Amino acid sequence: MRVNQSKFIYWTPRVLSILFILFLMLFSLDVFDGASGPWEIALGLFMHNIPALILLIILMISWKHEIVGGITFILAGLLYIVSSITRNQFGWWFLIIAGPAFFIGILFLIGWRRKIGNKQSKN
Repeated sequence: MRVNQSKFIYWTPRVLSILFILFLMLFSLDVFDGASGPWEIALGLFMHNIPALILLIILMISWKHEIVGGITFILAGLLYIVSSITRNQFGWWFLIIAGPAFFIGILFLIGWRRKIGNKQSKN
């Protein structure tokens, strides 16, 4: 059972991160309005996907170093909440984006803590 828990703790934040990044990328599809040219669409897609691309880079780093993913995803959730408050767009729906970011960050931190615990128990 210990092996199944370890695999679950290892894979869950990674899979959820990929799904979360794809979810964020869905919001960029509003650039296809029919009136824009190909360069405007390409620029719009790039601009809309900058947060998702940053999180993708963070995920690649976090694949080996869980502490990076834990801290970064939690900070991304906090940054979203702060930006929503400053734009007076704060409501219950902020949990749709901030909630999964917090959850993924916590799972990365749990995986990191287990890895540290396993290293200490071997010594």
